[in-house]
Amino acid sequence: MSPAVTAAQEQAVAASDTEDARIWVRILANYREPSHARSVFELFVTLIPFLAIWALALWSLSFSYFLAAALSVFNGLFLVRLFVIQHDCGHGSFFSNRLLNDWIGRALGVVTVTPYDVWRRTHAVHHASAGNLDKRGMGDVMTLTVTEYQGLSRFGQLKYRLYRNPFVLFVLGPSYLFFLENRLPLGLMGAGWRYWVSAMGTNVVLTAVLVGLAYFGGLAAIFLVFVPTVVVAASIGVWLFYVQHQFEETCWDPDPDWQLHDAALHGSSHYILPGILRWFSANIGAHHVHHLQSRVPFYRLSEILRDHPKLDQAQRLTIRESISCVKLQLWDDQSRRLISFSEAKTV
Repeated sequence: MSPAVTAAQEQAVAASDTEDARIWVRILANYREPSHARSVFELFVTLIPFLAIWALALWSLSFSYFLAAALSVFNGLFLVRLFVIQHDCGHGSFFSNRLLNDWIGRALGVVTVTPYDVWRRTHAVHHASAGNLDKRGMGDVMTLTVTEYQGLSRFGQLKYRLYRNPFVLFVLGPSYLFFLENRLPLGLMGAGWRYWVSAMGTNVVLTAVLVGLAYFGGLAAIFLVFVPTVVVAASIGVWLFYVQHQFEETCWDPDPDWQLHDAALHGSSHYILPGILRWFSANIGAHHVHHLQSRVPFYRLSEILRDHPKLDQAQRLTIRESISCVKLQLWDDQSRRLISFSEAKTV
């Protein structure tokens, strides 16, 4: 077979995939309408237990630091779910009313220590550029190509290896992101007053919450109740975000070849989790569906998978397979897959 025929076939397949993704976008638009009652229900069955467990942990400080810390660690799961609800508010999918979405999102942003308006803007950039090699750098996990990595100095390669180290990515990095980086509108410093108000307003209310915790429970309330919950939720959240896009068969393309909907379908995973973990993560594992149609509320994602078996079977990633994704650090343009540092030596 001649190279010309092969190239033509590749273009035909790419065009077919892109058209398939666009068709899915139109189909999934039928699931965009949220239920106000269901949204209120999902908010309350998450927020009330979260606050109750925090109250129980604070009460436990009077007789058992270990129990207080254990409750706080468990509460990190509810905080993950609250973050996904905030996430849906940012997409305008949780309620039909935009103003209600925004103010619920801002209130939850204090609990998740994430300035809502700043996050919403950076996350919108992520959706508009996921998988685009020429638009990396905001709202994503830094990913270099093999060629870029090989072109770095030894010190540059060391820095990238440290950044991609699992301990940095999933332990140190999430705490840095939520406790420190989120205190300023980084990436949007000159984008207008709205983002400064969002960051500083969140900081002021958060400071008031911490002062109240310290007043009633002392420093133990902060370091054994507040901090463990946020640390656990941050690490789980970053892990989920990582496996949603950092898997072997993901999709990266330079801007001229990049297609929004194709990248959404093929560059996002379908993370297969047990039922209880799907509940705590609010179905965010169906990330390929979410990127195809971000206005679908999280509680309708499972409905889509039931109605459309083809999407249910697409981009499936088990927990065991997701663990192996940690060793994938570089995008190889030739094989069109993520590979490890050791594999890159043979490229």
